Amino acid sequence: MVKTALVVKGDKGKNLFRLLKQCDEIDLVGLACPDGEIDWLTDMERKNYYITADLDKITALPELETVIDGTEEPAVADYLRKNLRNGVQFEELAASSTLKAVLDTREQLLETRLVKGELLAILNSVQDAIEVVDAQGIVKYVNPAFTRVTGIPESKRVNRNIFDVSPQGALAQSLIQQKPVTGYRTYVGGSDADVISNASPIIVDGELMGAVVVFQPVGDILKLMDELQHSNAVIDNLYAQIDEISGSRFSFESLTGKSNILSATIERARKAARSESPVLISGESGTGKSLFAQAIHNNSPRRKKPLLVIDCAFVPDSLQEIEIFGCEKGAMPGIVRTRIGKIELAAGSTLFVKEINSLNPYLQKKLFDVIETGKFCRIGGEQPIAIEVRIVASASDNLLNASLQGYFSEDLYRRLSQVTVNLPPLRKRPEDIPLLAEALIERLNRKLGKKVREISPRALQELCDYDWPGNISELKSVIERAMVVAGGPVIEYHHLSPYIGRHSVQDAPAFDEIIPLDRMEEMMLKLAITRYGESLEGKKKAARALNISLATLYNKLKRYGD
Repeated sequence: MVKTALVVKGDKGKNLFRLLKQCDEIDLVGLACPDGEIDWLTDMERKNYYITADLDKITALPELETVIDGTEEPAVADYLRKNLRNGVQFEELAASSTLKAVLDTREQLLETRLVKGELLAILNSVQDAIEVVDAQGIVKYVNPAFTRVTGIPESKRVNRNIFDVSPQGALAQSLIQQKPVTGYRTYVGGSDADVISNASPIIVDGELMGAVVVFQPVGDILKLMDELQHSNAVIDNLYAQIDEISGSRFSFESLTGKSNILSATIERARKAARSESPVLISGESGTGKSLFAQAIHNNSPRRKKPLLVIDCAFVPDSLQEIEIFGCEKGAMPGIVRTRIGKIELAAGSTLFVKEINSLNPYLQKKLFDVIETGKFCRIGGEQPIAIEVRIVASASDNLLNASLQGYFSEDLYRRLSQVTVNLPPLRKRPEDIPLLAEALIERLNRKLGKKVREISPRALQELCDYDWPGNISELKSVIERAMVVAGGPVIEYHHLSPYIGRHSVQDAPAFDEIIPLDRMEEMMLKLAITRYGESLEGKKKAARALNISLATLYNKLKRYGD
C-alpha cells in the first residue's frame, strides 16, 4: 500500500477523506486542513490519523510516498510542489484522471452499499414473507417474516435451489414462465404453511436476473375477510339503527286524505322526489312537513340509505355547527376524538333540515356553499371534504319575507325555493278530517290500550267546523285527550268540547275518570306545542305558558317522544 497524506478543505474534503479511508491501495498516514476546520472529524479519526493545519508538518512525515491535494487551490498546489522532499510524489485531484476514477467508483460502491442497507432494513421490517432467488433459482434472501410464517430458518433456505426445495411454488413458476404469478395458493416447500403467494420475475435491461415472491398465510387472509365482513355487518347495523331512529317509514301512500288540494300537493312532492335538487317544504305548524320529507326521501333514488334529520329549532345555536358539520379532534374543548356531523353521515343520502328558519346566519351561508360546491370543512378542519348529499328543508314561517327582511339568507332561500312543496292547512281540506280521525283512532287505540270505534255525528261535525290553528298535530292531540277521558267505544261531543269550539285552552276539562299525572303532563305539553307551534319562538311561548324553562320543555318533549 502507498503511504499517503491528504490535504483538504471544506465539505468536499471531508467526503474525499472518508473515501480514501476505504481504499485498500492507500495507507492514509496524515491529514492537513489549511483552513483549520476539523470539527467534522470523529474522535476515533483524530486518534487514528495525524491531523494538522500546517503544510510543513504534513510534508515532513517520515516514509511519506505520496501527497494528494484535494483543495483545488493553485496556491496550495504550488507550495506543496516546492516543499516536498525528493522521492515524494505529488497528486493533484483535479489533474489525476486515474485517482478520480478510483474515487468515483468507490463513491458509487458506497452509495450502492447505502441503498442496499436501506432496502434490507425495509424488507426485514415487512410483515409479509419475502423470498428472492437469482436467475438459476438459488435463494439469495429471505426476510424474518419468512421464518415466522414457515418455521424455516434463514440458514436452511439461503443458497438452496428453489427447484429442489419448492418446485411447485409460485416463485419457481414465475421464474420458469418469466411472468407474474398472482393469487397462487400452495404449501411452502419444506413446511406445512398454507399460503397465498404473489411472485414476479426480476428483469433488468431485458435480461432475467431472478424472481421474488411475497406471501401470507391463508389463515391471516381469512381472518382479514372475517374482520371485513364483521365491519360491514356493523356498518349495516348502524345504518339500520339510524333508519330506525329517523323513523323514515312514511311513503306517499301513508298520507291520509282524498281532497283535491292534498292530491295536488302529493303529486308535486312525487315530482320533487324524482329530482336531485334541494327541496323546500313549507306550511303551518302541524301540517305534516316531516311526513312529507320522509315520503320524498323514500320515493327517491336515495331510499336505500337512511334519512338523516337535524331539527334546528331543537338544537341550540352554539351546537348547530357541530351537529351538522362535525368537529376535528381537539378543535373545541371536550372534543377528544373527531366527531362526524350529520351532513357527512348523510353522504349519498338525504339530510332533512327541519325548521331551517332557526338555523343561524353563519351556517346558512355554510350550507349554501355545500349545495353549490359539494364540499365542506369540519370545525377545525383545513382540507375541504367532498360530499354528495341532497338537502330537504322545512320551514313554518314565510321564508320569502324573512329573506327580504334580512332574517334569512337570500342566496340559500333562492337555491332551496327552486323546488317547493307548500302544504295546505287542515282548515282548507275539511273533507279529510273524518279519514284522519279514523286513522288516528286506530293508531291511538294501540298506544292507549283503548277500544274506541267511532266518533258521534255531532262530535264529527264539531271537528269539521273547527278552524284547527295547530292543524293535524292539534287534531291528533285533541282526539288523544278525548280518547283518554272517553269511557266507552264512542267519542261524544262532550269529550271534545273542552278542547275545541267556544271553550278556551284555559278552561278546566271535565274528566270522567282519574288520569295519571304523567299522562296529564304529556297532554298539557302537547296542548301547549299545538297552540303555539313547533318553531323556536313557539316553544318559548309554550314554556312561558307552562311556567317552565325552555331547557325543561325540551327535556320533557324528549321524554314523551315529541
